[in-house]
Amino acid sequence: MNFVVYLTKTRWGASKVRESLMDSAQAHQQCLEKLIWAMGRLEVEVDLTQIYKIADLIVQPMTGYWRYFHTPQHVIEVGGNEDGIEVLAALFHDLVYVQVDCSINFNLSYYITPFIKQEREKLRIRETFQLPADITFEMVACVFGFVPGQVLDPFAGENEFLSALVATKVLEPFFSLSRLMEIAACIEATIPFRTKSKEGLTASDRLYQRLGRTNHRFNLGLSDLAIEQIVKRAQRVANRDVSGFAHPSSAYFLANTWNLLPETNHNFISRSYTVREYRMALQKMESFMNFLQPEAIFNQFRGEPDDLTYSRLQNGARRNIEIARLYLGSKLVSIALMESLAFSLGFDVSLATLMGELPYHDYRGVRLETFLPKVVDAFHPKNDLESEVLDLLENGRAKSATADLKDSPLAAFIVKSIGFEALQEQSARAKEFFKGNLSAVDFISSFDGTVTRPVVDALLKLFENRKSAINRYYQGIISDAKPKPQTNS
Repeated sequence: MNFVVYLTKTRWGASKVRESLMDSAQAHQQCLEKLIWAMGRLEVEVDLTQIYKIADLIVQPMTGYWRYFHTPQHVIEVGGNEDGIEVLAALFHDLVYVQVDCSINFNLSYYITPFIKQEREKLRIRETFQLPADITFEMVACVFGFVPGQVLDPFAGENEFLSALVATKVLEPFFSLSRLMEIAACIEATIPFRTKSKEGLTASDRLYQRLGRTNHRFNLGLSDLAIEQIVKRAQRVANRDVSGFAHPSSAYFLANTWNLLPETNHNFISRSYTVREYRMALQKMESFMNFLQPEAIFNQFRGEPDDLTYSRLQNGARRNIEIARLYLGSKLVSIALMESLAFSLGFDVSLATLMGELPYHDYRGVRLETFLPKVVDAFHPKNDLESEVLDLLENGRAKSATADLKDSPLAAFIVKSIGFEALQEQSARAKEFFKGNLSAVDFISSFDGTVTRPVVDALLKLFENRKSAINRYYQGIISDAKPKPQTNS
């Protein structure tokens, strides 16, 4: 049975499909309105039937089953509401996302397969002798600095290049090659997290150079000032694409981050992941946050954005990443404890088995934290960073993710019991446990008993509660099944 069809037959899967259908209709209308506005802004006459088809082409992949962050709402926000080229580029910039969708939408492949071939798990630009004569494709490749025969890298522009290719091929009946180059440039700029080159050039500097070469090669007749304006426009799109990193609310920033989990961990959608699977998802996110350089998130090109705005963006990103690192480290310690305890039951134990079911609509099951005691002599945060992270653990991110609680009661309990300093020491042991360099027994033994004893007691009470619930349920069935005594009429 097809996996998606199977999910629709489950309680959660059916709900997800119904929500997607409603979202798709709304997204199509919003996309349609943006396309009409952008075409009007650029003074291009396009038949409404054609615009409707373009909207459908955009919305279908972006309301796919795995999309939770890279959605129509995201691309509409990235486009802003002032510039037609920015709006069009944003609508297309996340159209192809191979790693999230696990494929390329069939309707999009029509525009891609003449130029791209698949070799095992990789995508490669066709060799020169295999490529059709196509000036639009050649222009896009020139903007990206890609060449025939090149293997596309998922972390170095694969999705953006393919999205730009679709965008320019779809829009080429309506725009000049120079206009299409502007759209491709905006999409290229959304390749994220690029550092300066050895020569000290930013991603925008390098884009400016490639646009100059593209302009010369295709005789577009653009001045240096015009190319500079194109890069500035692209810079605006790129910075809006990652604007969540600088959000003034860390709770909102983390809520957005959590929406990425189902996109890259598909078992989260069914809400039936194991302790180990949940830990691995958190571990990937924590590793990424520790690897990410705040300076590589936002970029500035010749005064775009202005110095004050650029400084605010960088400082906001730096603060949020610092918070995310401590927050994720705290959650990893708590899940490490649960994973080490899970070894007593088996290797792949469901997280719900140990923690309790996630809330579902009006259903609120009994969870582990129900039985955790209040920490009497709690550790107090030593600085603003620790205070903010503890608040996030206790009160939660800005909104609940579909596959996880927004708060982290177990992690908050551990922090209050031993403090952040001891927790960070425990984090190093947790990572050794994850690598297999420390056994589950040794990891539990190294944990402070003021944490492990109450957690184990709470776990036993949770299991006892389930035992009692099953017994009451069974006794009720037996009672109903017994024949009723007859009475004389």
